[in-house]
Amino acid sequence: MKPFAMNWKALHFGVEIEFVGGKPEVVELLPGWTMALDERQIDDTGEESGSELQTPPILWKDREQIREMLLRLHATGARVNWNCGLHIHVSLEPWGEEAIPDFIEAALQHQESVKNLFNTSEDRLVYCPPVTREMRDRFISAPGDAALRHTGRPQSHRCGINLAAWYDNRTVEIRYANGTLNYGEVIRTVEFCLRFIAAIGARRKLPCNPEQMAAELGVPLSGYPRPIPAPLWYRERIWLENMLVPIVTPIVNSLVRHSEILQILPRPDGLLVVVENSDGEIFRYLFHLSADGWKMVRKLPDK
Repeated sequence: MKPFAMNWKALHFGVEIEFVGGKPEVVELLPGWTMALDERQIDDTGEESGSELQTPPILWKDREQIREMLLRLHATGARVNWNCGLHIHVSLEPWGEEAIPDFIEAALQHQESVKNLFNTSEDRLVYCPPVTREMRDRFISAPGDAALRHTGRPQSHRCGINLAAWYDNRTVEIRYANGTLNYGEVIRTVEFCLRFIAAIGARRKLPCNPEQMAAELGVPLSGYPRPIPAPLWYRERIWLENMLVPIVTPIVNSLVRHSEILQILPRPDGLLVVVENSDGEIFRYLFHLSADGWKMVRKLPDK
């Protein structure tokens, strides 16, 4: 990649704001904004709740739109909990696909610093696994989004610095920030991401130490969304789920090829196993435990 200096304020970006509660169906949206009603989070009772509010591609000068939409969300009673995140997409179009290997190297060098600067909640790390050297090697051998996605556990294909987003919408997605509906915290996170990507695109040598990196980029060291600890019942659920995954995975693989288990949940009539294939299709199965081990008893209808 040839260094290309780009004013960070001239980079298009998008924000995905996860929340629980409120009344997402009735929020009046600004032009271009969307409410992803199929992106439900888990509220404090374990029920699916809230949604994900998404900006269109905007510029730094348009950031007041975010303030206005946050006010509208607050008015409906929306809030965030441990299950919510804040995802920032930054356009990579000034550099193009040929720059992806350099951004992979930058992710390998700086992802820990970004995670530490954002103080990513321990309970959210499963949704932002790290870029690996194996991904870099796969991409060099066969460029494409498949090389940049995780498979199997952890239960997210998308890395904390998600370069596979280039193939979806010509962006890089930074997923490490905790959830927030506070405008100041959102904007500080956006500014960091814009400055960080602009610096990588210009091939600036950034320190790996979070404090030094923040100083070099000219961004605050604090004021980003704070981590919210998950309740014990949720952590216990995840521990149990992680123990069950290796047991039911062979059965799932015989049902859906190239799939991963998204959720395992107890139900009065058995164990609900939610599976996603490589095309993003969701399948739901009911499992029972018998003397011969776990068995799939029937496929469940979509919600």
